[in-house]
Amino acid sequence: MIGLPDTITACLFDLDGVLTGTAAQHREAWKRTFDEFLRARDGDAFSPFTDTDYAAYVDGRPRADGVRTFLTSRGIELPEGSPDDDIEAATVNGIGNRKNQLVLQIIDEEGVTPYPGSVRYLEAAKAAGLRIGVVTSSANGAKVLDAADLTKFVEARIDGIVIVERKLRGKPAPDSFLAGAEAFGVAPANAAVFEDALAGVQAGKDGGFGYVVGVNRAHQSGELLAHGADVVVEDLAELLEDRK
Repeated sequence: MIGLPDTITACLFDLDGVLTGTAAQHREAWKRTFDEFLRARDGDAFSPFTDTDYAAYVDGRPRADGVRTFLTSRGIELPEGSPDDDIEAATVNGIGNRKNQLVLQIIDEEGVTPYPGSVRYLEAAKAAGLRIGVVTSSANGAKVLDAADLTKFVEARIDGIVIVERKLRGKPAPDSFLAGAEAFGVAPANAAVFEDALAGVQAGKDGGFGYVVGVNRAHQSGELLAHGADVVVEDLAELLEDRK
């Protein structure tokens, strides 16, 4: 009834871009952070952070991994620093902390809006008796779920805080999704992954999950399929259509 194989008993949803529109807010915060850093560093040779950079190097990854991966793409190496680095520090963690400050500011100013189709899907999944978990690289998962009034659906949350505490590898490694399946005591083959990021879809495929749904929020349907999605939809409500 919800567009999944009968063998699926648990649903593991990415948050930003799948359940809520906060992926755009994250993208804006990353752009402002990286452009400010690059402009100060490169001067007249400044080349801005683009949507392509976001999709390829940052989207879906834990914060420090995103900083490191993007900077490597520009041939830039910075010291790691420590998680409590000042936002002005020229370190991987300093840049990451600056981005986090910005995204929290943007979320406070703009609020969080869940996708109506995603809310419909969560309601249908709950009614069908499926377990519902959220797997997000963001350390702000609880704040976003509360702001979007989605916490009531979620039985387990694997977020950026849990990833650090358990020393899990971030997406595209499958560790966080595997932790989500473990939280429900189900095998990966009996869980579905819902992702809008290429790194997240890759994690679902490499983790041996029973079904991987790619959510095409960034006009990259072909790339989502190439990274391992079993199906690609523009909105989760499409999975409910024509299924009585």
